[in-house]
Amino acid sequence: MHTHILISGASRGIGAAIAEALVSDTIKVVALSSADGDLADPAVPDRIWNRALAHLDGRIDVLVNNAGVFEANPVDVGDADWLANWDRTLQINLTASALFCRRAVLHWQERGSPGRIVNIASRAAHRGDSPAHWHYAASKAGMVAMTKTIARAYAKENILAFAICPGFTMTGMAEDYLASRGGEKLLADIPLGRVAMPDEVAEMARWCALDAPASMTGAVLDVNGASYVR
Repeated sequence: MHTHILISGASRGIGAAIAEALVSDTIKVVALSSADGDLADPAVPDRIWNRALAHLDGRIDVLVNNAGVFEANPVDVGDADWLANWDRTLQINLTASALFCRRAVLHWQERGSPGRIVNIASRAAHRGDSPAHWHYAASKAGMVAMTKTIARAYAKENILAFAICPGFTMTGMAEDYLASRGGEKLLADIPLGRVAMPDEVAEMARWCALDAPASMTGAVLDVNGASYVR
């Protein structure tokens, strides 16, 4: 039987690499992009889930939450703008992921079937981020806590959850940041001497989605070149 996988944020970068890593004769993937709907709209995740479910013959086995934004929100911008920026990032990075996770858990409970969730969080969940990215760090920390909660709550039903926390990864998002912050200084903070490549994160996601042992549920895996160890 084919494994059916839903991936959000799969049009480029890490998400596209995950989709590519999962392609095989025994796997059917729905790879979502911004063209499928704006995750800043709270109504969109449920709508996308239902559409993907129909495309996958009424069964999803694995959910990979990768969609996210990394947008600056300086502390001294106007009050209304700061709050709007905060709400947008939390809605896309955390709440949309939570809505997908909720649909997945309910789906597996209804079917009495096993399932796996792989949430792509961030090193920022543990060490924080820049002064302009409170919201980003908070959203990713929330994702990690949500993953652990799901793992603890539903392991007895063979619903497993894993989180992956990349540091800087060579995507368009990171390239913009490297240019704005000074690449040499940033790389000096990474003992490996380079940022992670999307295919490295993708291999971890592929393994969690398909092969990781059940006893590993609730694990949070780092991929940051030893720039943050805990």
